[in-house]
Amino acid sequence: MAGLPCKLIAQVAFKAGATCFITSWLRSLNIWPNVTPGKIQACDLHQGNYGTDGSVIQWKYTLDGKAQTAKQLLHDIDETKKQIKFKMLEGDLVELYKNMIITVHVETKGGVDFIIWTIDYELINADNPHPLSLLNWTIEFTKDMEAHISDKEY
Repeated sequence: MAGLPCKLIAQVAFKAGATCFITSWLRSLNIWPNVTPGKIQACDLHQGNYGTDGSVIQWKYTLDGKAQTAKQLLHDIDETKKQIKFKMLEGDLVELYKNMIITVHVETKGGVDFIIWTIDYELINADNPHPLSLLNWTIEFTKDMEAHISDKEY
């Protein structure tokens, strides 16, 4: 499987509303360390502006109980489609995966908003695990976001 494109997808119903979800990502990235300190410890802007195409964000986060870092390029941001892509540039995950892109977007089906996380990647080594723990992290993070913003206006 090393070198072959792989994809993991998670879909989570989101009662707080799609607009709130996307707006919180585009306008309020820097609040997440305060809201989810067990998952995200820092979100520092390295280039551009929060929530704009071409901006570069440095994250400090916890995955599987371990401190991790990631530097990501935000691109293909589309507020109409309610989509953001994060291209992994540096960090712990780059040691295991290449060409990793995490896409988050919202779809509404039957009047219900769903947050859909897609992780595209290639294993550097066939013995490396698929990033299932990262996918689970996105699901739990989405639930944390929903709990936080359900009482807020974005």
